[in-house]
Amino acid sequence: MIGERSILLEPREVPLGGVRGMSVLRTLPNRDLPTVGAWCFLDRFGPDEVRMRVEPHPHIGLQTVTWPLVGEQRHRDSEGSDVTLRRGQLNLMTAGDGISHSEYSVGDEPVPLDALQFWVVLPESARRGAPGFEQHTSLPSVTLPADSGSDADATVVLGEFAGVRSPATVHTPIVGAEIALVAGSRVTLPFDPSWEHAIVLVEGDVTVSVAGDDRMLAQNDMLYLGDSRTSVTVSSTDGALVFVLGGEPFEEDLVMWWNFAARTHDEIAQARSDWEGAAASARFGTVVNHGDERIPAPELPHVTLKSRHRRI
Repeated sequence: MIGERSILLEPREVPLGGVRGMSVLRTLPNRDLPTVGAWCFLDRFGPDEVRMRVEPHPHIGLQTVTWPLVGEQRHRDSEGSDVTLRRGQLNLMTAGDGISHSEYSVGDEPVPLDALQFWVVLPESARRGAPGFEQHTSLPSVTLPADSGSDADATVVLGEFAGVRSPATVHTPIVGAEIALVAGSRVTLPFDPSWEHAIVLVEGDVTVSVAGDDRMLAQNDMLYLGDSRTSVTVSSTDGALVFVLGGEPFEEDLVMWWNFAARTHDEIAQARSDWEGAAASARFGTVVNHGDERIPAPELPHVTLKSRHRRI
């Protein structure tokens, strides 16, 4: 068991540059905390007005979870998917042993965009499997009774929360849920004590009460709570949108670099070589309705990539 924790993690700004021409706020992975459950990556891009053009690029060993807040995005991948994603909908792409995809804003002019982009690392049993893509346009919700004020509505994006399960495919015990708090409300969030959890403030104001200590989060902060908790209480003065993520602690070795999640340096090097090689389509396919556009892989560092381990 990891035990109860109350550790505030602040996001850092990461310039994506190049063809993406935008910056993001990145909370995971953190130097001291590489994963929360199987969640291994969290970016927020926006709110901003941009013309997003993320050209075809590869992934291995993970699932991408795209949760839009504002605007529309076009997703295309090497499985033949070509869909538009809107608020309240979920795009879930499973890389398995190799997939490629692109992400564009809709239209040719800059538009308002805001979204959360997560990765979920795949366990050994699934990471070498076939790729796949799912779009879920309707997700289940659950009402959380208020301790004071109004009840809260939770949308179960991934996994299971408060006895309600998302239809999206998962490969580890996991939770991802968006919770809307009404102004003046105080609500208890039920947790599985064998799982670790974290709370991210997306917008508004929230205070998390942990063992008699009130922790106020700034926008985009993540409060890591460890495991061994059956619940925490959250309250908001003016209303808030928060995202709860967590799951069974991920115990396997994890080596992450660029868009790849693996177990060893050699696996990463092979994936890079396959993407850059003449026969890239044999492993990563060809993104539907694209020409020759693609994002080249950066150079590998001149050291052996090591697995990541938590320090907290």
